[in-house]
Amino acid sequence: MGDEALATSLMRELNLSPVLARLLASRGVSLADAPDYLGPTLRKFLPDPFSLQDMDIAVTRAAAALAAGERIAVLGDYDVDGSVSAALLGDFLGGIGASPRIYIPDRMSEGYGPSVAAMQALKAEGASLVITVDCGAAGGAPFAAARELQMDVAVLDHHRVEMRPDALAHVNPNGPGDTSGLGHLCAAGVVFLFLVALNRRLDENGFYATRNLEKPDLRRLLDMVGLATVCDVVPLTGVNRAFVRQGLSVLSRLERPGLAALAAVAKASPPFTPYHLGFVFGPRINAGGRVGRSTLGADLLTAQADAAPGFAGQLDMHNRERREIEKLILEEAIAMAAIQGNAPFLLVSNDGWHPGVVGIVAGRLKERFARPAFVAGFEGGMGRGSARSVPGLDIGRMVRAAREQGLIEAGGGHAMAAGFTLAAQQLDGFRKFLESAFTGADAALDAAHELALDAVSSPAAATPALVEEISAAGPYGAGNAEPVLAFADVKVAYADVVGGDHVKLRLQGGDGTMMDAIAFRAMGTKLGEGLLASRGKAIHVAGRLKADEWNGRIRAQLQVEDAAPATG
Repeated sequence: MGDEALATSLMRELNLSPVLARLLASRGVSLADAPDYLGPTLRKFLPDPFSLQDMDIAVTRAAAALAAGERIAVLGDYDVDGSVSAALLGDFLGGIGASPRIYIPDRMSEGYGPSVAAMQALKAEGASLVITVDCGAAGGAPFAAARELQMDVAVLDHHRVEMRPDALAHVNPNGPGDTSGLGHLCAAGVVFLFLVALNRRLDENGFYATRNLEKPDLRRLLDMVGLATVCDVVPLTGVNRAFVRQGLSVLSRLERPGLAALAAVAKASPPFTPYHLGFVFGPRINAGGRVGRSTLGADLLTAQADAAPGFAGQLDMHNRERREIEKLILEEAIAMAAIQGNAPFLLVSNDGWHPGVVGIVAGRLKERFARPAFVAGFEGGMGRGSARSVPGLDIGRMVRAAREQGLIEAGGGHAMAAGFTLAAQQLDGFRKFLESAFTGADAALDAAHELALDAVSSPAAATPALVEEISAAGPYGAGNAEPVLAFADVKVAYADVVGGDHVKLRLQGGDGTMMDAIAFRAMGTKLGEGLLASRGKAIHVAGRLKADEWNGRIRAQLQVEDAAPATG
């Protein structure tokens, strides 16, 4: 069935609007699948947790530790996914009277993931079971140290690795030998499935009945799972859609003190959208690990009402500090990237660049130049870097290969995002390795410059009602890109710079209807210069239609992705 025929069937059988029906049809959503696509639920999409390799081993060990009253420690990463994963375990275990020791390594002094020193510290505090979350898949010496200290380690991770870590359990949909087909999960998704399995096992074993405890309702944790799913930029397909859709519903109730306090300092109010997760809550939670204290994110998410405002205020302050640092480094990085010609990737570095913001800078470079970007900050001869990629180019695999060949000290990650550590003298060798690794990347790079259009519209049709229709096919993100609409022959009635580097527009349709538009971070780019030079002229423009609230009034605003002069 062609797209038009499918769209007609969707309109007729499900009473959908033409815009929504065409959008679903263009994305291959069948008539049978459309109801679940539009209303994803955990009942429909939640997989069997025990389909994950080693899940039974991890659950059995955790249940035994709880039954025996053992001390459990949770060791997590300092980003949103890691903080949420640690908080999920902290919330669940704390609720049944077994609050764990949550250990988040300091980014600057300890680096990423478990260390021998961390294992020794946790043993000294009485831990006999360590659960690593969003880290540990590449663990080596720390796990050997844990064994010598007679501690068991269960790894709950999602980072792709070629070799299994020497741990009691390695629950990882991207680990060797796993056949679950759940590689699209973030770490918090893996942890949630672990809690589903553990909750069932404890109930079956009589743990709750003998202690007169009520079985925990895991649905209240979905605010955090949805947050991590969006912020870790994993594909919004299958159960991830349900995590986000239902997580937003839970979040909008603001029952978690930490997120309620964060919403207050950010001046954000429900109903929340994926935008709030990715650009309001996420950056603030990340800020502790980037430029502040690494534990702040987990502290906020597990805080009681009296302590939550203090943590939220600190994270908001660190986020403002992070933006200032990022701005300075980004200016230098853009200048370096601009002289790298038509190379298939960007590799920039400098002494003193803060390792907490190199990932953000890499993402900005990738967006600006439509090429994978590698950014490293050096101090004392050692560099810590982050990379961001475009679809079709797996930089995580490249970084792992460089590590295995001894070209860098450490590294790993996903297809779209990776981290690495290298010495100054390794930089040239790493660049040459990447030059070879990117051989044959032309097709993927060409595709990164293309902008796929979902529909053609007009300023008169660009209403809040249309925005609401489009949002019905969400949540949008990785694996389910937000629709791009084209507007032909619109006149630039107004164009000016706002906020330092954004270009704000008023676009006029042929019938005189005005539409608000904005091109974020466009100053200094060809797009920004072209828009400002088009005042009073007709252009073709494409972008994503969003709801914009100002002074209590909701309007549709186009977030411009590309534009061209309207000629002929």
